[in-house]
Amino acid sequence: MNTPILRRTAAGAHLPWALILLVLGLLLAAAAPALAHGVTLGDKGYIQEVTGVKLIPFLYLGAKHMVTGYDHLLFLFGVIFFLYGMKQIGTYVTLFAIGHSTTMLAGVWFNFGINSYVIDAIIGFSVVYKALDNLGAFRAWFGVQPNTKVATLIFGFLHGFGLSAKILDYGISPDGLLPNLLAFNVGVEIGQLLALAAILLVMTRWRATPSFARQAYAANVAMMAAGFALMGYQLVGLAVA
Repeated sequence: MNTPILRRTAAGAHLPWALILLVLGLLLAAAAPALAHGVTLGDKGYIQEVTGVKLIPFLYLGAKHMVTGYDHLLFLFGVIFFLYGMKQIGTYVTLFAIGHSTTMLAGVWFNFGINSYVIDAIIGFSVVYKALDNLGAFRAWFGVQPNTKVATLIFGFLHGFGLSAKILDYGISPDGLLPNLLAFNVGVEIGQLLALAAILLVMTRWRATPSFARQAYAANVAMMAAGFALMGYQLVGLAVA
């Protein structure tokens, strides 16, 4: 969706307290020892040791990953920021889900992974990109507006590679691999819907306030800062690894 350049005002420099806490929480999460696509030690051990078809556990793991995946949530927050119609929102979220599912399944099934630090840094860049897109920066800088649907699909592919790389690192068993991966993917989509419902609830209430238009600029600048923080954290990890 094309959006005009947002103008910063003195009032717009102030964010709602809930949004400030959200951004701070995401930045603190980025500074945690785990990677953006990290899995808790218990879940990691389970993935490494389990064999055979385990649909319910992998369904749970997939939903948990998406609900706690702050990089995904930041990107989705940016994608729906200026989307109001449910049909529009459904289209963009479906494109992201198609991209995410395709590369996650294909990456693990064909044993194709990308360095976790590199792909997670790219995912951080996707957050920066979406914030700039929301601010109308590309039209202002280059005189063109990139196709937002194509960009959402492409970044969906990249987000999926992030998860497939982590699963491959943990050496998931080939016994029951396909049904377990499909269950995990279904869980991811369930988690995405739950997270999206929560985001939309907050966004709907926020948009109804008179201050939304003024605060939208600051919100996207904060989102861009969080994306840069994610990128920096991963690049530092790559340098010292």
